[in-house]
Amino acid sequence: MTATTLPLTSTGPQDEVRPQLRLVVAGSVDDGKSTLVGRLLYDTKSILADQYDAIEAASKRRGAQEVDLALLTDGLRAEREQGITIDVAYRYFTTPARSFILADTPGHTQYTRNTVTGASTADAALILVDVRNGALVQTRRHAAVMALLRVPHVIFAVNKMDAVDWSEERFEEIADQIREIGERLGIEDVRIVPISALTGENVASSTASDGTKAGTWHDGPPLLDILENLDVQAVEQSLPFRFPVQLVIRPRTAEHPDYRGLAGRVSSGRVALGDKVTAHPSGLTSTVTGIDSPQGPLAQAQAGDSVTVLLRDELDVGRGEVLTTPEEPSRTIDEIEGVVAWLDERPSRHNARLLVKVGTKVVRGLLTTVRGHWDVDSLAWTNPGADVALNDIARITVRLSEPVAVDDYATDRSTGAFLLIDPPTGATLAAGMVGDPLAGAPIAAEIEEDDDEDWLGAGSSI
Repeated sequence: MTATTLPLTSTGPQDEVRPQLRLVVAGSVDDGKSTLVGRLLYDTKSILADQYDAIEAASKRRGAQEVDLALLTDGLRAEREQGITIDVAYRYFTTPARSFILADTPGHTQYTRNTVTGASTADAALILVDVRNGALVQTRRHAAVMALLRVPHVIFAVNKMDAVDWSEERFEEIADQIREIGERLGIEDVRIVPISALTGENVASSTASDGTKAGTWHDGPPLLDILENLDVQAVEQSLPFRFPVQLVIRPRTAEHPDYRGLAGRVSSGRVALGDKVTAHPSGLTSTVTGIDSPQGPLAQAQAGDSVTVLLRDELDVGRGEVLTTPEEPSRTIDEIEGVVAWLDERPSRHNARLLVKVGTKVVRGLLTTVRGHWDVDSLAWTNPGADVALNDIARITVRLSEPVAVDDYATDRSTGAFLLIDPPTGATLAAGMVGDPLAGAPIAAEIEEDDDEDWLGAGSSI
């Protein structure tokens, strides 16, 4: 049966859609994360006058000589009183070139789950380094988490350059430490930029808030320019086509009795009219005859597009299936071996009954094996069989009640991720990654040779 295209009503001219960047900010305690986020919001004119008045008043109550921009993101009263960040604070801002979803994560080791939460969907990571202290152990931990989560772009902002009179020699010392971290973890795109979040120099522009320019030796772009020009869709579009089906649309109207569309978001790759596609795990194959979008019919769709795909054949395909090309299929499995970050305060239990969400599909599962816990300091796998507790990262095996379509997380983040859910409460227990996310990184080979190697060291620098 040939599918027909459902006409879409135009609502008038469409507003220009800015490309979006999901950015996570991390770093050691007091490296200036919240101040930097506040500076970005302030310099991009993304705060209201009454918000600025409120933080100005709060700054005066705390005895600060200048407005403390960190208060824009440290939203909890406890955080404001202590001057630290203990939760993920999400903020949104736009520039003429791009819109941003920004997550300011905690710096403390015991809040690893918050860092994982903020980084799990990030297109880029921004890790702050205090130029006075260099790359600390916590800097390496955050870089390791970003490598584990396969965040494609990692920018290291060497902050508080004003405190060392913008010393080029000191900056290069820190830059050498950062390059070694990136190389050992296999992070493909590492950027390093000197900034002063306090004065604003080299954040949104090369000059400070008072108009001065201390870092005359630095001829690279400011931080905001780097963020605006990151190509975050190139990787997704170069991957094989993946389309998790969210909904089957069948209006059953007299005007369009044969319309049957599969709605969802193209998670990677691209699809065009006339392409052959295969649904997984069912294995059924058909040809694309139509692609509908809110803007009207399309000749092709690519990663990030939310569309409705029409097929030549009326296949028994619904929510939870994944459309791929026949030449580059996803894997169909009934047991997941992967790595999880445990997010719940209750620890795991052997053979615990779970719900497992993979893409748009939810199936029942059993947590059968804990194969090891990841020591974020040494990057070694230890304590096999031990329950997984809050903030732990562990290798696990989950047996599923029915097959699901997946890819290795190291290959495709969108179809290689999963969630473990508590059936009675619906609470998210853990966020997981199929396979070995660090596969291929130089540090992975070193760990296999010597599990006792503490590559982070006990000191404050490499």
